[in-house]
Amino acid sequence: MLTLRLPTEIEERLEALAKASGRTKGDYVREAILEHLDDLEDRYLAETSLEQLRRGELTLHHLDDVERELGLTG
Repeated sequence: MLTLRLPTEIEERLEALAKASGRTKGDYVREAILEHLDDLEDRYLAETSLEQLRRGELTLHHLDDVERELGLTG
């Protein structure tokens, strides 16, 4: 169960869409979350990794170096 407050404009748009389509507002909210959850998770991971890199907790490896070390260049 999830409860959230939306700005009036968004609530009105969602209500109008639900009425016009015969679907529920919950259907559209669920669909929007599922469609964007992967992107939000990826963004969080990228931001976290960038902060770790800035703190010196991560090391970057250039692709050319990795390929050379693995004997993948030729």
